[in-house]
Parts: sequence; C-alpha cells; structure tokens
Amino acid sequence: MKSITINGSQRESVGKKATKALRNAGQVPCVLYGGDKPVHFSAPELAFSKLVYTPNAHTVVINLDSGETLNAVLQDIQFHPVTDRILHIDFYQLFEDKEIALNIPVNLVGNSRGVKNGGVLRRNNRKLRIKALPANLPDFIQIDISPLKIGDKVSVADILNDDYTFLHSDNTVVCQVRTSRTAVAEDDEDELEEGAETAEAAEATE
Repeated sequence: MKSITINGSQRESVGKKATKALRNAGQVPCVLYGGDKPVHFSAPELAFSKLVYTPNAHTVVINLDSGETLNAVLQDIQFHPVTDRILHIDFYQLFEDKEIALNIPVNLVGNSRGVKNGGVLRRNNRKLRIKALPANLPDFIQIDISPLKIGDKVSVADILNDDYTFLHSDNTVVCQVRTSRTAVAEDDEDELEEGAETAEAAEATE
C-alpha cells in the first residue's frame, strides 16, 4: 500500500487554548494511538490533503520534529460543520507483526456482458473492510466484471485472498448486474440467436 509522509511537531500542551491557537495558525491537532501511550502532535492542514480528500487508502509515515518516525493509518477525522476545515485527526500506530483492520476501496475493471445488453451495474459495496499485516495491505481490491451476465453477482466468497481476511460474511454482495425490461428482451434474443446457430449446425451435420 502507498504511504503518505506527514511532518509533525510534538505538542506538550493539549488544552483547549493550545488547541485553538494551533488551529488559528493553520495547524491540525492530532493524536496517535496504539503504542505504549498516546502521542500528541500537530501538522499543517495542507499536509493532509492527499490523505483526506481521496477515495484511496493509504498508510502514513509520521516524521516528528523529535526525530522519531512512526507508521500509522488514519482512524478518525473531525470536520468543522460549517467550513469543512479539519478540526482533529486520530491515527492508529502500525506494527509489522500486528494485523490491522482497514477499509479498502473496490476497483471494478472490464465491461460486463450484462451491462452491454442493457442491464444495470449496481455497486453494493464501494469499500470492503479487511484485516491484514501492514505489509499485506492492498491499495485496492480489483474485480473483473467482464464475465457478469444479467442476474450475476460477485460476493466476498468469490474474491477471497490469502494475504488478508475479509471482515464480512462470505455471502456479502459486492456488485451485481440487475435486470431491466429491455435487458431481458436483449438477453433472450442472444439466447435465441445461439439456439438458432446450434440448430443450423445440427442440420448441416445431418
């Protein structure tokens, strides 16, 4: 998984006045959990743009002014209800030998046969939650929808992977091709054409 580097400054004072002063200076107060004790730090708001305003999943390398480097993932973020400015961010520290749960985006590729025949592609889950060691976290979960006909679906059971565990039941539907009136007609037409070709081939053989 791709990483984004955040250069932060550790903060000693975590009171309301200190936090307000940080925000007024364009800094975002942050807390890193998961280690021996919480680590409080701040970083410029612009430093989080590639991490927050994207559908992609990333790990984070936090470089502190103390010289310490910590690996983490974004856990929670708070926005101002009016201005949408970032108010606070929580991170969770990563360790090489400990699995982490994370939401990973689903990337669909290919052109479904069912959609070509007028069916409608429905994305039931745009992200899936998985559990894995940091080294095995994927950038995205890719699914080829080319073989899908009208009425077909892809469930978690169809995309199991040895590198990570899905935190969903096996019958959770990820995407499916739904039917429509025009789609049914076109799909039946395809089947009739295939049947006609088979009949013609049988007559030619006789």
